[in-house]
Amino acid sequence: MILFLAGTSDARELAVQIQTSGFPLLATVVTENGAKELRQAGVEVQVGRLSDQEIASLVKEKGFHLVVDASHPFAEEASKNAKSGASIAGVPYIRYEREQLDYENELVIKVDSYEEAAEAAAEKGGVVFLATGSKTLEIFAAKLLPLPDIRLIARMLPRLDNMEKCEKLGIPQKNIVAIQGPFTKEFNTALFRQYGVTVMISKESGKEGSVDEKLDAAIDLGIQTIMIGRPKIQYGTVYSSFGNIIEHIRNLLVPIK
Repeated sequence: MILFLAGTSDARELAVQIQTSGFPLLATVVTENGAKELRQAGVEVQVGRLSDQEIASLVKEKGFHLVVDASHPFAEEASKNAKSGASIAGVPYIRYEREQLDYENELVIKVDSYEEAAEAAAEKGGVVFLATGSKTLEIFAAKLLPLPDIRLIARMLPRLDNMEKCEKLGIPQKNIVAIQGPFTKEFNTALFRQYGVTVMISKESGKEGSVDEKLDAAIDLGIQTIMIGRPKIQYGTVYSSFGNIIEHIRNLLVPIK
């Protein structure tokens, strides 16, 4: 049995492929929406965030032989907990990490943190399109909302808690784009034009995260992009392809026919 952290749509696809290959697993997800997709595919799911001690306890309780971490590239805490939990429980840990895309363009500014991104946007001014979700919204709201020469447009999932957060932070409804992706280049282009965007902030989440669709649209329109680099984590054993992950599992475990 495998304990599998499924943080993205491609991770959920990987979970299904692993189970289809004869390796039963329990997938952990943060949201009920992600759980629903996996249950429909016949994968056992547990909803909720887990500390490293909770992961270790779960591994021992259920008799898992391996931890596969396919959490989001920016879910730094989840990856650290998964790696630590596996170590505490004494089982192997492997990481599925989306391939990184190389963005070399004069319109792209690369930074290492949300705080640096907010600082860079503050210096640019204009209409800032925030495509980093709601989790770190406070950082950008605190830095950018007080500035008179900046209009902050925030795109996020259409969830009640996100709308409540925007209200609490003082982001007006007219500046909220509540919609679920993925988004095409054409859609992003239309959105950027609609709001007159001059600066776009994004995380480097890889092609699977549709970063290229956002970036290509921004570059074509001459929009300055601030790209936040991924957390620097020493994962150890890490792969960027489903095939390599499943091959590694086959070398560790015997499939169940």
